[in-house]
Amino acid sequence: MAHPVTPVSPPLKDELDIVIPTIRNLDFLEMWRPFFQPYHLIIVQDGDPTKTIKVPEGFDYELYNRNDVNRVLGPKASCISFKDSACRCFGFLVSKKKYIFTIDDDCFVAKDPSGKEINALAQHIQNVLTPSTPHFFNTLYDPYREGADFVRGYPFSLREGVPTAISHGLWLNIPDYDAPTQLVKPRERNTRYVDAVMTIPKGTLFPMCGMNLAFDRELIGPAMYFGLMGDGQPIGRYDDMWAGWCCKVICDHLSLGVKTGLPYLWHSKASNPFVNLKKEYKGIFWQEEIIPFFQSLVLPRDCTTVQNCYLELSKMVKEKLGPVDPYFQKLGDAMVTWIEAWDELNPPAQAAATAQPTAVNKDGPSSKSK
Repeated sequence: MAHPVTPVSPPLKDELDIVIPTIRNLDFLEMWRPFFQPYHLIIVQDGDPTKTIKVPEGFDYELYNRNDVNRVLGPKASCISFKDSACRCFGFLVSKKKYIFTIDDDCFVAKDPSGKEINALAQHIQNVLTPSTPHFFNTLYDPYREGADFVRGYPFSLREGVPTAISHGLWLNIPDYDAPTQLVKPRERNTRYVDAVMTIPKGTLFPMCGMNLAFDRELIGPAMYFGLMGDGQPIGRYDDMWAGWCCKVICDHLSLGVKTGLPYLWHSKASNPFVNLKKEYKGIFWQEEIIPFFQSLVLPRDCTTVQNCYLELSKMVKEKLGPVDPYFQKLGDAMVTWIEAWDELNPPAQAAATAQPTAVNKDGPSSKSK
C-alpha cells in the first residue's frame, strides 16, 4: 500500500531572506517562482519613492523605498547609497535571518548543459552549509561536493575546513565586464558552463559581483557594506567589489571561507558602456591604489569580531587611501556610520531581549504582501 509523501520544506525556508534592489516592476520573479516563492523577499526600491513597484502575486515580501530608509535610520541614512544598486545593503541591515541571497532584477533562471533549469538558490545554500578550504588548495576543487574528495597529499589536519561566509555565483550570457572591456567586446557572451565550486585561497582578493551572491549574515553581515556610490558620489559600479575586498580581508583574518563558481544564472541585459565608463573612470585609476592597500593590509590580532575588524579597516581607509582622494575620508566615515546602524538594528541577543522594537518592526515598510 502506498503511503502519502511527507512534504519536504525548502531548505532554510525560515532562515533566509532574498534581497532585491530595483527601480522597476518585478516581473522577472515569475521565472523564479518555483524556487523563490517559499522564501521571504526584501525589496529595496531605488530612485523615486513615489513610484509604485508591482510585485507578482503570491510572494511574501517587504518593500522599502528611500522614505523608509530615512525613517528607519534617521541621520544614519546618509550611509545608504541612492540611485545605485548599493542600496541593497539596506536589506541586509533590516533582515533578521541568518542567511541572505541577493540577486539583480535582470537575472533569470539559467540552464545547465543538459537543459535542466538551475536552482541557483539551492546551490548557494549547499555552498554556505559546507566548509571552505582557504588554507590549502584542493585540486579537485570543493571536496565537499558529491563525487569529490580531498586529493592525495592534502593535510588531514586541514580537512575539517572552516565555516563558509560567502558564496559567489557566476553568470551566463552577459558577462560582468567593466566599461573598457564592454566597449572592446560589445558582442561577447559567456557560454562556458564550468561545473566547479572552489574556495578562494587565503591572501587572494577577488572582484565580487553582487548580482548572484549569498552569505551567512551572522558570520560576515556587518562587513557586507556596499559603500557610498551613485547619486552625489564621484564613483559607481564599485559597490559590490568594495564590499568583496573588505569582506575577504576580514574573512582571512577570522579564518572564514569564500567560495566562487556554481551556481550560474542568466544575465539578460548589458548596461550602457558609455554610462558605465562615466561611473567607473575614477575607480579604474583608484583601484591601482586600492588593491595594493588591501593586499598589504594586516588587521590587529585583538580584532576578534567583524565589527571590530571593520571599524579598524575604516581607520586604515582614511589614513592610507585618504591621500588618494577626499572621497575616501567620506567613505571611512560612512563605514563607521554603517556599523553604528548595524548594531542599532541588530543588537546582541541579550540586549535585544530588553531593547525597544526598532522602527522597522514597529511601523513596517511601505508595502507588504503575502
